[in-house]
Amino acid sequence: MYAVVEIAGQQFKVNPSERLYVPKLEEGIDAVVKFDKVLLLADNGAVKVGNPTISGSSVEAKVLAHVKDDKVIVFKKKKRKGYRVKRGHRQQYTHIEITAIN
Repeated sequence: MYAVVEIAGQQFKVNPSERLYVPKLEEGIDAVVKFDKVLLLADNGAVKVGNPTISGSSVEAKVLAHVKDDKVIVFKKKKRKGYRVKRGHRQQYTHIEITAIN
């Protein structure tokens, strides 16, 4: 059994008891999150495709942690002009575990 779910504007293929990193959610650690935007649901060969979503179905997940990705360095330079800019960025993610697909 698996489902395709939209979480924070991105689509993820999820299975029960799977752990994945999604864009940062506002819920606290150990909170249960319910995602209602289920786009596709497959169970033992029977596939339901939403138009655009499947009404009445949802995916539940437990928040495990809030983490940051590795630093990405953005360096800009223009030759012979003395222009140099160095910026860094760390994307924030939420580590979740899928508990149930309804």
